[in-house]
Amino acid sequence: MTADSSGPVVRPEVAAGASPDPVVHRDVDPRLLRGFVAVARELHFTRAAGRLYVAQQALSRDVRRLERELGAELFVRTTRQVTLTAEGERLLPYARRVLAAQDDLVAAFTGAARPLLVDLNSPGLVFGRVLARARELAPDCELMARFESGLTGAAAEIAAGRVDVSFGRFAGLDPALRSCLAQQPVRYEPMAVLLPQGHPLAELDAVPLDALAGETVYAGAGNPRTLEWTDLARRLFEGRGIEIAPPAPLAVGAEEFGRLMAKKRNPVLAVIDFPAMPGAELRPLIDPVPLSPVSMVWRKGLVHPGVTALRAAAAELSAEEGWLEKPVGGWVPATDALIMMSRM
Repeated sequence: MTADSSGPVVRPEVAAGASPDPVVHRDVDPRLLRGFVAVARELHFTRAAGRLYVAQQALSRDVRRLERELGAELFVRTTRQVTLTAEGERLLPYARRVLAAQDDLVAAFTGAARPLLVDLNSPGLVFGRVLARARELAPDCELMARFESGLTGAAAEIAAGRVDVSFGRFAGLDPALRSCLAQQPVRYEPMAVLLPQGHPLAELDAVPLDALAGETVYAGAGNPRTLEWTDLARRLFEGRGIEIAPPAPLAVGAEEFGRLMAKKRNPVLAVIDFPAMPGAELRPLIDPVPLSPVSMVWRKGLVHPGVTALRAAAAELSAEEGWLEKPVGGWVPATDALIMMSRM
């Protein structure tokens, strides 16, 4: 922030008669200004925190820190409302100009105008709805779909800068890889089983998990791009007498997938929104309802309006459709549950 006489810059006073010391500039963290502007817009700390994807307590601490650094009270807070003080009104236009300048600078050096590459795992999954809504929210951004078939594969591409965003089970990634990624919980996706046509369990409307005892179920074993999914299956099947099918050739496309499924006759672990496959019947799993924990995942430090639009779209759909509400008796690994309660 520049040091002019009208800006909210704090300077040490010079004692009368003393030799003036060099002017000390106090830098103001743009994050604090961004929090201040969000609260000034919403006049509500909880709503502003939601807009910024931060905890309300963290936002309150940032505003108090900004007030201490500027030596000014910016808001009047009561149990019923939040209002700007005169000093807050005076700061607001300066804060907006600083943030606009910062956004321009970041855009110039991070390629915000470039297409954002968004991995959707496979065609027909629910992540496509998030992408479609994000395109509505940011019509000037080019959001390009990619299909990497598994978060493990996509995450390696994200870390290398070849893909920008993906969706999947964040807890299933290697911790070293997770350390360079950010995530936002999106959905507890109910799991299902894809049964070959004529399988006895296809006569049921829903398949109890224990009914799969003695079955050998395909869960991506041997596919290096879907390690997080195979690990989830292993945790789900443990102690239930359900075997994971050995590695099979990677089937690309619905036709090849259907051909291999008909040949091997193994049930396939899937999710409730898995697209229809010829010669197969999709049935939800119950007793318990196993859940696939889905997060939106991107590279830490990535600044792009498309990421903002995707995060907003995911949050909007999650709230509208209750995607983060766990069904009674729903199953999810404890490590996943902890991650799904956090934002990184």
